Amino acid sequence: MSQQTVLVIDDERDIRELLTITLGRMDLQVDAVGTVSEARRALAERTYDLCFTDMRLPDGSGHEILELIAAQYPDMPVAMITAYGNVDAAVNALKAGAFDFVSKPVDIQMLRQLVRTALRLAEEKRSGAAAAKTSPPGDRLIGDSPVMQQVRATIGKLARNQAPVYIAGESGVGKELVARLIHEQGPRASGPFVPVNCGAIPSELMESEFFGHRKGSFTGAVSDKEGLFQAANGGTLFLDEVAELPLHMQVKLLRAIQEKAVRPIGAREEIPVDVRILSATHKNLAALVEQGQFRQDLFYRINVIELRVPPLRERRGDVPMLASHILRQLAQKSGGATGRLLPTAQQALDSYDFPGNVRELENILERAMAMCDGDEIDIIDLMLPQRTPRGVSEAPAPAYGTPPPAPPATPASASDGGLDDYISNLERTAIIKALEESRYNKTAAAKKLGITFRALRYKLKKLGID
Repeated sequence: MSQQTVLVIDDERDIRELLTITLGRMDLQVDAVGTVSEARRALAERTYDLCFTDMRLPDGSGHEILELIAAQYPDMPVAMITAYGNVDAAVNALKAGAFDFVSKPVDIQMLRQLVRTALRLAEEKRSGAAAAKTSPPGDRLIGDSPVMQQVRATIGKLARNQAPVYIAGESGVGKELVARLIHEQGPRASGPFVPVNCGAIPSELMESEFFGHRKGSFTGAVSDKEGLFQAANGGTLFLDEVAELPLHMQVKLLRAIQEKAVRPIGAREEIPVDVRILSATHKNLAALVEQGQFRQDLFYRINVIELRVPPLRERRGDVPMLASHILRQLAQKSGGATGRLLPTAQQALDSYDFPGNVRELENILERAMAMCDGDEIDIIDLMLPQRTPRGVSEAPAPAYGTPPPAPPATPASASDGGLDDYISNLERTAIIKALEESRYNKTAAAKKLGITFRALRYKLKKLGID
């Protein structure tokens, strides 16, 4: 295999020498130049596997280099060299197409990790692996609607660089699945994917959870603990519901992202970490910035590229395909027959707005399979909330980031305790009816309900039915 080559573009001799020595020790051949014109000549004469370019050059800028390479050498990763603390420049470089950035003074350990990741990506592109990874991920992301085809295409593009991505979308649309696909289709696929729900961590434990702690650093710290950043080292950290982070934690998170290093509680020194940040929330993050509830600098740092995942009501044509996929999954889990939607049930699903999106569709079908006779699901088995018929006086769809309007009054059998209580009451009624009709023979009742005896026993205990 021929020696891999790197082009370094920087007008500071010390930086050129540092990178040349460091990369040379990694068995890489390095060409170092100091101007845009010299870089153009070098790129015309030779093929490179990776390029480092400074932001400011005597006869131009690093953005000119980015544009040139994007147009003529699209398979070459480019890393931007930025001044220490120049976050805006780094963000602009990532938006312009840079693979990643390196801050001055250069951290050698972080530099080596960046180079290994970038060269692995370049090798995948040459070998054709990248093309395979950017192909539609089959049944992992269901739907052939134009908007979903666009989402899949965007995932393929985002997987090829290291820019932080903000995944926007309502609850239940599949934001974590999108984040996993970005990770799995990129050069970090062999590294860990660490998802964390920011709203599920108590405020007083957040710093320890994210950055770790040293033994004895506080009461209860009986041993050293690795934080989420260290656990995701070499891979991807997915910050779900990032809007739930308190302001004091937003400051610490911003520093960790900017410096690519964390300091565990009780530690004297920072630990370098190589982590790609993906984040998501169902809230309107830009509005929270305007309201002072989310730091603007952190917003710009995690929102380098935004990917919007559409709600299910915007891709109604995908509902039949999604429903079939979910029913097959339910059958595999239960070991029973695959459920089949009768035309009336399918029509009802096609016209339903799904305020809870794909997650709600999964819950509706799981409940329907428990309530239907045999494996055929009728409209009554779906138990969809009552709503105003389409075309009568239907309210417009809510704007992104705002809660859906309250549904019409639920049937008289609904509980005042919310959807969970309502569903529990429906299940209790159906189970008691099945028990009465089977003269309290649990095996016969389970068969009548279309569930296993074990599932019935679990529900009896859960619902407190004696």
